[in-house]
Amino acid sequence: MKLKILPPLVMLFFGGLMYLLDLFLPVGEFDFFGRKELAIGLFALGLFIVFWAIFQFLLVKTTTNPINLNKSSTLVTSGIFKISRNPMYLGMLLLLLAFGLKLGNAFNTLLAAGFVYYMNHFQIKKEEEALTSLFGKTYTNYYKATRRWF
Repeated sequence: MKLKILPPLVMLFFGGLMYLLDLFLPVGEFDFFGRKELAIGLFALGLFIVFWAIFQFLLVKTTTNPINLNKSSTLVTSGIFKISRNPMYLGMLLLLLAFGLKLGNAFNTLLAAGFVYYMNHFQIKKEEEALTSLFGKTYTNYYKATRRWF
């Protein structure tokens, strides 16, 4: 793959933008009953999904590095990967949404949507091409049967 930015760094970049937006944008603030609890729940769910996906990769001894997919030895399609082709990215999105809720600025949802756009167009599409060439029909069948995010 030509792309050389690790997805956790992309998530941190968008998280930083969320923080700056909250710091400097004087409008868009919100609060509601249970906001903090919802943020904690989304954060916990996001971490759970990310670590569950990583654990599944480690079980089959394949790489978790999306930049060098040529080292992938196994296509993981069970567990959380039955629900989402990209559970790690889904978990990262949930972490960003939790952070946005913690900050309490409605415009942060636009940055979370920007994360999804970036991942779809600059990361996931390239991964799908690489996995198709690496695993062929097995990946194509998985691609058709499983949603990209959830």
